[in-house]
Amino acid sequence: MLDDITISKAITESFMKDFLDAMEVDVAIGGAGPAGMTAAYYLAREGVKTVIFERQLRVGGGMPGGGMMFNRIVVQEEGKKLLDEFNVETKEYVNGYYIADSLEAVSTICSNTIKAGARIFNLISVEDVMIREDDRITGLVLNWSAASLAKLHVDPLTMRAKMVIDATGHASELCQIVVNKIGAKLRTKAGRVIGEKPMWAEVGERAIIDNTQEVYPGLIVAGMAANAVFGAPRMGPIFGGMLLSGKRAAEVAIGILPRMKVY
Repeated sequence: MLDDITISKAITESFMKDFLDAMEVDVAIGGAGPAGMTAAYYLAREGVKTVIFERQLRVGGGMPGGGMMFNRIVVQEEGKKLLDEFNVETKEYVNGYYIADSLEAVSTICSNTIKAGARIFNLISVEDVMIREDDRITGLVLNWSAASLAKLHVDPLTMRAKMVIDATGHASELCQIVVNKIGAKLRTKAGRVIGEKPMWAEVGERAIIDNTQEVYPGLIVAGMAANAVFGAPRMGPIFGGMLLSGKRAAEVAIGILPRMKVY
């Protein structure tokens, strides 16, 4: 016979065990879009303790909506190879252009990311960063998304990470926090978030990999946030660059982590 309290205890105890374990990790990622989840997948696969915090109820960022709410996405040859690795079905439309079901892509990437060992916490917002004496990002400040939406004055909690990845999309929220609250300069020509340019898929897809880099000590930028920070064009519903950026962010983090000071 089912017992309501046992069900409640099972949810609460298992969630809190995972949440407590996520208070100290190797890499924390803001945003569970395609770039954030792909980064987490490749990090976790290499044994890097990784967690994603996503403010929305769902994961996937802009991917579920495809193009103008037609739930299809396009990837180029390089992006198809990553979708093949995730076991997402693709079909060639014309030479060099492949289509995929956006919902299958999101759900399959999410499943593979969790199975690789990464944790994803939805409905949790990143409202600040943690910084220490050497001006390095050392963690994130978290709150329930519901508290923010309701404009409740509820103090947040903090978690520690050796590296942080801003995968918050067009808004590049973590980089904006660093500039606006710390007054720091990012590693861009302007020293700040330049802002994305109008849509130009060809240029944006090329730029996003180069723009996926450490922009402040302890802070890597990935996905559409990378192009927004460096002032490159947006790309629309072609998602190969987003996936490749996520993989690149994982590679950058793995290259930096062995040199990290532990707080």
